[in-house]
Amino acid sequence: MHLSNESLLVILFVGIVAGWLAGRVMEGGGFGLIGDLIVGLLGAFIGNWLLPRLGIHLGVGLVAAIVNAFIGAVVLLLVLRLIGGGFGRRRWSV
Repeated sequence: MHLSNESLLVILFVGIVAGWLAGRVMEGGGFGLIGDLIVGLLGAFIGNWLLPRLGIHLGVGLVAAIVNAFIGAVVLLLVLRLIGGGFGRRRWSV
């Protein structure tokens, strides 16, 4: 598999946008540029694996790729919050 520089930039752009959007929707402040990129890229893999198995096909193009990665990133953040107990956020009531 050969990726051109343009393809790599599109993948990075999709990952950053999807990770940033997922961080905003999931009541988080995001994880910074690198953290959002990682969440978005992993989300893209999860979305590409999960959505076809659920019978959901979003189409092709940049917007479909961002929505797909966003859905996968939200699923990833939900799983991480379930495992990690909210990413270390503890609400103490006195």
